[in-house]
Amino acid sequence: MPDKVLPPALLELIEALSALPGVGPRSAERYAYYLLRSDHLNADRLAISLEKLHAGIDYCQKTFALVPKGQKLSSLYTDNDRDKQLVAVVADPFDIVSIEKTNDYKGTYHVLGGLISPIDDISPEQLKIRELIKRVKDDKVKEIILATNASVEGESTALYIQQQLVGLKVKLSRLARGLPIGVDLEYADQITLSRALEGRQTIN
Repeated sequence: MPDKVLPPALLELIEALSALPGVGPRSAERYAYYLLRSDHLNADRLAISLEKLHAGIDYCQKTFALVPKGQKLSSLYTDNDRDKQLVAVVADPFDIVSIEKTNDYKGTYHVLGGLISPIDDISPEQLKIRELIKRVKDDKVKEIILATNASVEGESTALYIQQQLVGLKVKLSRLARGLPIGVDLEYADQITLSRALEGRQTIN
């Protein structure tokens, strides 16, 4: 019945918002109504930002972190104060943001682009694991911190990477169990992340 009550433009917005993870139909309706009732400049700003999103963002060719369009390497990689022989392996670009907020990490990063998950049809071949192995050799990496989430997928991915690095002279460590099971790095507080970095454990 709502398709007969609400204008098509509003219905389209509600449907688009409903496609976002964690946003149910009722939340999508509230967001849509807010944008409709508020100053049209808010909606315009949002529309412009969304339009620029894909056109303005690229991936670092070395770390696969997010970079401005046209920039080949992340500034976190090219910074001379960063230790290229220390690499924190994370699932997603926003995990980098979480670790950087601790101000305790001076190495570089490697973004896998997800975690191994057969249920979601994500296989090791779809992740940036081959590129990680190449970095270990090219940059003469001494230590890799497996900073994947403390979940079944995160543990499986960490174990797979560990197996792929057998034979290479690189120290492997895991974030200490200061991170609660099931909590994504993106939502972990800075103190917990700092303690986890400090107490990382060697696994080989």
